[in-house]
Amino acid sequence: MAGRLTILPAWLRPERTVIPGLGLTLGVTVTYLTLIVLLPLAALALRPAELGLGGIWDAVTQPRVLAALRLSFGAALLGAGINAVFGLMVAWMLVRYDFPLKRVIDAIVDLPFALPTAVAGIALTSLYAPNGWVGQLLDPLGIKVAFTPLGVIVATTFIGLPFVVRTVQPVLEDLESELEEAAGSLGANRWETFSRVIFPLILPALLTGTALAFARAVGEYGSIIFIAGNMPMVSEIAPLLIVIKLEQFDYAGAAAIGLTMLVASFLILLMVNLLQRWSRRWSGE
Repeated sequence: MAGRLTILPAWLRPERTVIPGLGLTLGVTVTYLTLIVLLPLAALALRPAELGLGGIWDAVTQPRVLAALRLSFGAALLGAGINAVFGLMVAWMLVRYDFPLKRVIDAIVDLPFALPTAVAGIALTSLYAPNGWVGQLLDPLGIKVAFTPLGVIVATTFIGLPFVVRTVQPVLEDLESELEEAAGSLGANRWETFSRVIFPLILPALLTGTALAFARAVGEYGSIIFIAGNMPMVSEIAPLLIVIKLEQFDYAGAAAIGLTMLVASFLILLMVNLLQRWSRRWSGE
């Protein structure tokens, strides 16, 4: 019938928003992510295919490759764990206390962001070498940092600290003081207030910062190669081994190691995301 209005069901009607352009924005976003993220990852996954499954397995299970992967992931996990503890302490100090040079310390936290990785590596090596300011104090005790796996852990801790601090700090700033006052009025001491009231609320942010620190550290190259010593089977990291294979024109082997690191990192980050979801449910968010 002419002039008759047709009323579409709710699930067919386009959603109206205050700011138009959802379709265009979504298209640009998907295109951008495809070009910048998905296509390089797809190329990384397809390049080792020329080796076959057996060839990929042989490439990533060589003793030298396994030693490099263990060092890269082990040092990244240890560095992220250290930053989870001390990064939380730094964020707590910056939020809860006023002290001289507070703004200077707050700016120092961001130095690993601003420094070129090579500069950070040279600085750490100069500091922890046997004749460095710290190294000459540790050397008589039999503690060697530079040119050892311990130096790799120091470097991953250095570059990962800002991720934890800057992720936890805003959450601490937004916490309402009434929660702590209510816990104190109910008889909770300071440790009980922190462990039962504050910590569950900041746990998702702490996990996020720790995951970011791990992701940053596992693929770090510039700041580690100077302090690691780069000895095969001892202090050689996986990114350096990838560079070596590229210099030898073994592109498929380098891609196989990179794909292994990608899959392992994805699984670890997926586990962290599941822990974040569980912690949010546990804290009642």
